[in-house]
Amino acid sequence: MLTSEVLIGGIGSAPRKPLDELIDELNNKQVESLVHDAARRYRELKLQIKVLGNYSVGAGLTVSRLNQEDQLQDLHRRLRTMPSYMYLNKHEQKLETIAHAYIAKHPVGTKSQLAAIPRKGYDLEDDRLLGELRGKLEKVIEARAGKMGDYDSVLERMAKLQELQAEQEQLEEAMGLLEEQKEGYGRLVRLYYFERRTAEASAMSLCISRPTFFRWKPAAARMFFRILEWQRE
Repeated sequence: MLTSEVLIGGIGSAPRKPLDELIDELNNKQVESLVHDAARRYRELKLQIKVLGNYSVGAGLTVSRLNQEDQLQDLHRRLRTMPSYMYLNKHEQKLETIAHAYIAKHPVGTKSQLAAIPRKGYDLEDDRLLGELRGKLEKVIEARAGKMGDYDSVLERMAKLQELQAEQEQLEEAMGLLEEQKEGYGRLVRLYYFERRTAEASAMSLCISRPTFFRWKPAAARMFFRILEWQRE
């Protein structure tokens, strides 16, 4: 959305104009200021993601690592719609078989699942596999209960990390779309606004002359800002 009510006519004015028309009414200096704001936000996001991702939650894990594990769990949930032999190794298939054989119901929650696993099987091999299942669940419960600190706090940090990453990806996507739309424009925005390179260094990286750079710059900034606003609508 346009970040200044002054730029879009303020509250209580005439019916709002179409977005493209509003953007067209901005002068180049206003557009460039808004693109600088987006670039500044991008740099802030990178720093916040790094700081938050490196936050230790105990047990040798960071929020970033947990987020990756969370993504792996999402993948596993999708894989579960496939035959298990396609993604589980032989030993994991044995554990799956023993779980199905001894656990009549499949309760939700690790503590309930742990309670549902019998301590004794029909033979020593079953005892061993059941013990391994119990051990895996006990480690999860132990990590969540104490050694990883406050579990709710960890989840909150993970959610915040994912939110920041999504915002960063949106800006990355806008630069990518701009480059697809007009070759060189996306790279110009990245080099000059996001990486804060000089006009001369940016022009050199783009293999264009200085006059061409300054001719491209306002058009690239306006097109980038337009794409950003389309994303946010």
